[in-house]
Amino acid sequence: MKSTKVSTTGKLDENTLLLREGRKIVEALGQTFAPLVEVVLHDLTDPDHAIVAIANNLSGREPGDAVTEMGLARIADPAFPEVIANYANRFPDGRPAKSTSIGLKNSEGEYVAAICLNMDISMLAAAAASVQQLVSVPNQAPATVSETLASRRLDDIRPLIADFAAQRNTTPQGLTLAQRREAIRLIEARGLLDLRHAHAEVARTLGVARSTVYTYLSDSKGSS
Repeated sequence: MKSTKVSTTGKLDENTLLLREGRKIVEALGQTFAPLVEVVLHDLTDPDHAIVAIANNLSGREPGDAVTEMGLARIADPAFPEVIANYANRFPDGRPAKSTSIGLKNSEGEYVAAICLNMDISMLAAAAASVQQLVSVPNQAPATVSETLASRRLDDIRPLIADFAAQRNTTPQGLTLAQRREAIRLIEARGLLDLRHAHAEVARTLGVARSTVYTYLSDSKGSS
């Protein structure tokens, strides 16, 4: 039986207060998530005319329309889950939706109202597909090319060698002969040895003579 709207003391009853507060929530959520999310307030004490407020009307329903299947389930069973979040749904015209339903109970544990959010994900799904296509990289550069879009600078040599050495728990000057040759191959692969004064910068970083760098480079090519 539907609760009376006014108590013997003249105050609004609890169910009416819940619906009044629900209207404010629907209005606020509607403004926050416009235009992609429909927000609906259902009066579960009047299932034949359950909808009392609707923001961002995406489903074509109107105040006074009947309750949904979810609402009927709550009316029939007070133990029905109070919150069902992010479930698949569909608008009358076939557009896919993501819905969340929140049941509101009074102090006696009876469902009085429900606030439902229905997001139109059709446009978002299309946008997501477009973004996925944009970021897709199905092809790779030739194995012989290691490309970066960063400008090559002489100042990149010292930190590159320092990082190479740190990964081996040592300093540039503490690298072994084999490690120095490997470091030079790395610098060459980055295209940094083509820069002017690059060999001198490598020599200063490794703490060796410039001629030694040429020797390392020649040995590396010979071993290859």
